[in-house]
Amino acid sequence: MLNPAILVLADLALVLALGSLLKPLLRRLRQPPVIAEIVAGLALGPSLLGLFPGNPTDVLFPQTVRTDLAAIAQVGILLFMFLIGWEMNLDQLRRQPGEVLGVSLSTIVLPFVGGVALAGWLYARHAEAGGHKVDTLVFLLFVGVAMSITAFPVLARIITDCGLRDQRVGVLALAAAAVGDLIAWCLLIVVSVIAAAGGPGRLVQVAALSAVHAAVLILLVRPLLRRLLQPRDGRPPGHVLPLLAAGVLASGYAAAAIGLDAIFGAFAFGLVMPRDLGHEPSEQIAAPIRQITALLMPVFFVTTGLSVDITRIAGGALLELAGILAVACLGKMVAAYVSGRLIGLSRPDSRLLAFLMNTRGLTELVILNAGVTLGVLDQSMFTMMVIMALVTTGMAGFVLPAAGPEQLGTSVPDRTRPVNLGA
Repeated sequence: MLNPAILVLADLALVLALGSLLKPLLRRLRQPPVIAEIVAGLALGPSLLGLFPGNPTDVLFPQTVRTDLAAIAQVGILLFMFLIGWEMNLDQLRRQPGEVLGVSLSTIVLPFVGGVALAGWLYARHAEAGGHKVDTLVFLLFVGVAMSITAFPVLARIITDCGLRDQRVGVLALAAAAVGDLIAWCLLIVVSVIAAAGGPGRLVQVAALSAVHAAVLILLVRPLLRRLLQPRDGRPPGHVLPLLAAGVLASGYAAAAIGLDAIFGAFAFGLVMPRDLGHEPSEQIAAPIRQITALLMPVFFVTTGLSVDITRIAGGALLELAGILAVACLGKMVAAYVSGRLIGLSRPDSRLLAFLMNTRGLTELVILNAGVTLGVLDQSMFTMMVIMALVTTGMAGFVLPAAGPEQLGTSVPDRTRPVNLGA
């Protein structure tokens, strides 16, 4: 048997190669690379490769190797969440607050209410996860929040590559998604605190420690970052990247030590990052981090795919999956279409807005994995929600304007580019 450390190298090569091969194929179907990487992860898991004689999935990915891959994927996820937090720039909200808030809140509230109602129907069949009983309130709230997500990074790149960035519908979707995702992440943090607490006394402790963590980031880390990242001759100091990465990982560790998922610590670290560094210094910092995440995120997709077995979705689970897809799509799309019409968008633009706001992508998978870590989702529920994320992300490609020559991806857009909500 191969040394597990050597097998990790072979698995990494396989994951990166398969994802790269699938991207041009799915691009012909007008799908972003995140779809290719999700499909690659599912194909290497029990949903496809595991069906062959001898179960090649277990041969290629034994448990010891999966643990190593999960650790590698965790680094990629934390850096990705750092970029998400850094990208949360709500300047657009000050330009057309009524329109942005109208679309954002409607596409949060309706899916959330639908998700809570759906969770009430699903709870009896998914009340246990990881050998313990899932708290009813936590399950209801988590599913509601998961239904409310719009994948801001994927959406931003799709809008740019389809030539919608300077059109009213594209700018509105981007601004509404930014506001909506910030609200959804705040709700998810609250749900995570409740889930991690397990009782009133522990709830107070987790909430207090979370407040201390936030205070340290705001009062100590943010001023330090501002001084550390001050450009010199138009460039950030050369030692910045290792220190930033160390800060992201340390903040993630602190969140995990409190009892939350580590992604919240990385996200919070991104939120306190200075946003007035200028375009060039910001890009010089962000570009290498994006490149690192581009290499590490496929590992996250395969670790997700190893936990998903689509072949087990049969019988009553098919009805549950249909309900999840219906609530996910109708909640987002009806809310976006109606709010678009109310603010004066044409029917075609309102329809386009509905499909854009229904994009969930990678952000949804990050949240679902957090649900597994927190003990909220069992494997069946996790699998159905992953399928929902895949379907809702892929739908947009069939109705959007033709993409340009660049591939659609998960890159974080320019933080300093001005936008005109009245365009």
